[in-house]
Amino acid sequence: MTRKRSVDRRQGLSVRLKLTLSYAAFLEIAGALLLAAVWMFLLRGRSDSLSVPDRTDFLRVFDPSNFGPVVFIPAGILVLAFLLMFGLVGGWILAGRMLTPLIRITDATRRVANNGPLSHRIRLPGRRDEFRELADSFDVMLAQLEAHVAEQQRFAANASHELRTPLAVTQALLDVARNDPNRDTGELVERLRVINTRAIDLTEALLLLSRANQRSFTREHVDLSLMAEEATETLLPLAEKHGVTIETTGDMSITIGSQALLLQMITNLLHNAIGHNLPEQGIVWVNTSIHPNSVVLVVENTGEKLTSELASTLTEPFQRGTERLHSDHAGVGLGLAIVKSITRAHDGTLTLTPRPAGGLRVTVRLPAASAHTQEDGDQA
Repeated sequence: MTRKRSVDRRQGLSVRLKLTLSYAAFLEIAGALLLAAVWMFLLRGRSDSLSVPDRTDFLRVFDPSNFGPVVFIPAGILVLAFLLMFGLVGGWILAGRMLTPLIRITDATRRVANNGPLSHRIRLPGRRDEFRELADSFDVMLAQLEAHVAEQQRFAANASHELRTPLAVTQALLDVARNDPNRDTGELVERLRVINTRAIDLTEALLLLSRANQRSFTREHVDLSLMAEEATETLLPLAEKHGVTIETTGDMSITIGSQALLLQMITNLLHNAIGHNLPEQGIVWVNTSIHPNSVVLVVENTGEKLTSELASTLTEPFQRGTERLHSDHAGVGLGLAIVKSITRAHDGTLTLTPRPAGGLRVTVRLPAASAHTQEDGDQA
C-alpha cells in the first residue's frame, strides 16, 4: 500500500501576495523617481520646493533664461526612457524570480514525460506557498505512479510464471506419454485434467481481476447480508468437510455496486478463511453492519498467528502467506488480490488485521446506498 507523504513546511507568503508586494514596491520606486524628476525640472530654484507646482513653474521651464525647451525636452525624454528601461529590466527580473519554481516543475514534468525515471522528484525548497504545494503534490503523484508501475511489473512477472507452470507440466506429461506408448493413459488424463482445470481457474481469476480494475460493471442496490448468506450456503459443504464452523450475523447492509462482483468478493473471503484455518474445530465469523455513510463487512477466522508485516502483503497477487491446511481448492493466489480490486472498484477500503489468538480479521468498508444517492444528488 502506498502512503501519501507530504513535505513538512512552515507557512510562507502566497505567490499572489509576493507578486502584489513586488509590483507595489516597483511602482513606489518608479513614483519616487518621477517625483525626483519633477523636482529637478519644475521646482528647482524655488524657496518652497515642497509645494505643488503651479502655472508659473511650467512657464519658467520654457523661459530661455532658465533651462529652455531645448534643454528640458531632451532631459524629459531621457528620464522617460530610463523609467521604461528600468521597468522592463525590473519586471523581467521580478517575474523570473517568481516563476523559477514553476520552471523547475515544468522541467521535471517534461523529464518524466520523455520516458524519464519515475524515481525523479522535484523536492522544491523553501516555505509553503502555491508553487511548493504544487511541487509536493507532483512528487506524491510520482511516488504513487512509481509504486503502481512496480506493482504491475511484479504482477506481470508473477502471472507469467503462474501461467507457464501448468503449461510446462502439461508438456512434460505429454513428452512422457509419447516416449512410453505402453503407459497407462488413465492416470495421465486425470493429471492433465487437474492441470488444465487449474490453468482455467487462473485465467478466469485474471479476467475477473481485470474486470474489477476497469470498473466495467452495472451498479445496482446490493444487500451485503444476503450476499454473505448466499456465499455461506455455497461453501458450507467445504467447511463441514474440514470441521470449520461458519457463524453469520448482522443487519441488512445495502450498498450500490455489482452483485456478481460483491458475491465473488465475499466468497473469496470465506474461501480464504476456511482454507487458512485450524486443522479441526476452526471457526469463521461473518458480520455485516451499517453506519451513517458506510456499510461494513467483517470476516474473521481462527488459524495460525500472523505478523502485521505478513498480513499487509496478503493482498498482493500470487501472495499466499502461510501454507494452506486444507489442500482442497487450493486457489491460484489471487483470492485476496481480487477482493482488494473489487473493494477499490466500489470506492471502499480493505483492512487486514492479525487476530491476537491467531487467524485473520478482514474488514471491508463500502459506501452506503444513501451516501451514493447523496453524491449523485450533489453532482446533479
